[in-house]
Amino acid sequence: MFACSRNRWLIAALLAISGTALAQPSPDPVARGRYLVEAVAACGNCHTPQGPAGNLPGMTLAGGMVFDEKPFRAVSPNITPDPETGIGRWTDAQLIRAIREGKRPDGTTIGPPMPFELYRGLSDTDVAAMVAYLRTVPPVRNAVARSEYRIPLPPAYGPPVESVAAPAEDPVARGRYVAGPLGHCVECHTPMGEGGRRDWSKVGGGGQTFEGPWGVSVARNITPHPEAGIGRWSDAEIIRAITQGVSADGRHLFPPMGYAYYAGASEADLRDLVAYLRSLPPVP
Repeated sequence: MFACSRNRWLIAALLAISGTALAQPSPDPVARGRYLVEAVAACGNCHTPQGPAGNLPGMTLAGGMVFDEKPFRAVSPNITPDPETGIGRWTDAQLIRAIREGKRPDGTTIGPPMPFELYRGLSDTDVAAMVAYLRTVPPVRNAVARSEYRIPLPPAYGPPVESVAAPAEDPVARGRYVAGPLGHCVECHTPMGEGGRRDWSKVGGGGQTFEGPWGVSVARNITPHPEAGIGRWSDAEIIRAITQGVSADGRHLFPPMGYAYYAGASEADLRDLVAYLRSLPPVP
């Protein structure tokens, strides 16, 4: 009798614990989206217009940044929920398709510098969280000029994205996700190959130049090569460079890397990112 009573008690307790666990609220998608947009994804680094003193007040994510390069003169769009000049009339599905596939609601292709090749890997939950947060951003009426492309845009960047799972629970896998779809670090830090596409055989090899008011900056080799890369940097030095823009030797690094945004990245994401960078093949 005692054994049976004890078993019934254990079963009841387990059911109560299970019910409590199932009743726990899921993580707030808006909070997750805010973290992604404002920190690790650094969307404002391109979508918030800037003046001599930095971001223009009251213009967060209102677009208008100009990227004038040989293949294009791209103007970042307004991604606030303004119904006339922003994304206020786009559905969630249309926004997700624009972010991951580079397609507007009318079916036209969005051009570079948006790294769609990487954004296709955004997980379903993360891209939905980003959209949920963008809905909460104060709408800003700001009509921007159309982008001009001197290269043909592809009809599509790949087949429709059906579903993307979250990365595996492994530091390197999570770091690869942070460096790729989320933070798109490898977009700027991987050299260009033939045909205007990244040479993914040299991931993290650096070398791309960026011109701006600061002059010319060159994307660093972020592979663990001991001389050409960051192989001799400590984890703390790598994280300082990402979040504060200070090199291992104390030099201040140049834009366009969004140090102020990356300063808001979580310790866990930064540790995973370092683990991934350590795993890259060294590129001389």
